[in-house]
Amino acid sequence: MASIVDPRTIFTGVNDFLEAAGKPALFNVQLVGLSKEVSLNKGSFTIHTDVLIQNLKKTDLVIIPAFSGDLKTSLKLNEDFIPWIVKQYQKGAEVASLCIGAFILASTGLLNGKECSSHWKTANEFREMFPEVTLVDGRIVTEQQGLYSSGGATSYWNLLLYLVEKHAGREIAIIASKVYALEIDRKSQSPFIMFNGQKKHEDDPIKQAQEYIEKNVTEKISVEDLSLRFAIGRRHFERRFKKATNNKPVEYIQRVKIEAAKKSLESSSKNVNEVMYDVGYSDTKAFRNIFKRITGLSPVEYRNKYNKEAAVA
Repeated sequence: MASIVDPRTIFTGVNDFLEAAGKPALFNVQLVGLSKEVSLNKGSFTIHTDVLIQNLKKTDLVIIPAFSGDLKTSLKLNEDFIPWIVKQYQKGAEVASLCIGAFILASTGLLNGKECSSHWKTANEFREMFPEVTLVDGRIVTEQQGLYSSGGATSYWNLLLYLVEKHAGREIAIIASKVYALEIDRKSQSPFIMFNGQKKHEDDPIKQAQEYIEKNVTEKISVEDLSLRFAIGRRHFERRFKKATNNKPVEYIQRVKIEAAKKSLESSSKNVNEVMYDVGYSDTKAFRNIFKRITGLSPVEYRNKYNKEAAVA
């Protein structure tokens, strides 16, 4: 529900800022629905729509909110929006999805051959359902040809600010960021990503290799070691691993180790070097570079941000 309320809040708020400065309101904000009333959160709340889709012939910007529940069921319930969204885009409207609203946007086919952001938690399901769309890990805002998408959860506020800046200007976007206490220009959701290995595949030797990596996080594991252990030629092993997990073996090993390092930095009193050795690294520079590439933060920055004891210290 927040992803319905928040866009309305920020765009009507921008109108208020403009009017307070003696300027005309810029946005005509309407909630567009398939019915006059939509029940949410098991009946706890009801959304009253302003207009039904069949009565809104043209608009400039369509914002697709996130949804909850089973992905395929939710997509089925909202499938009548699909042709309307496509028609609006063809008439010149921009289309933006918030969080896993990207599943609805991808269902239109408009993203085929393009990049997209969404919540990191449903990345595996997204790639499985929409193989023709390139899901960009970690990025908060993605824009291609008038199609916008955002990262997970409340990171959609950054897309909303981005749209405010595009339509109302940088000065108004800065005012909005201050009023709503938002960090403007935040570009990555990487620090929040929790890596969960992709195991929804039928390649058992690769699944065993994944489990071996996860159980031996303290060891230095090479691709050559894995291919020998599971009696698969190296090049063939690498192809199968990538096909099954959407990660190269080296990337998978790194992500498993960095996830273990993140958890240790969050919850233990160990220093960065101790954590580095615990996850099988001995090269400080290499560990720091890989950690920052995956999380967007250095190990020290991550520890200071997410470890309560470090924060107090």
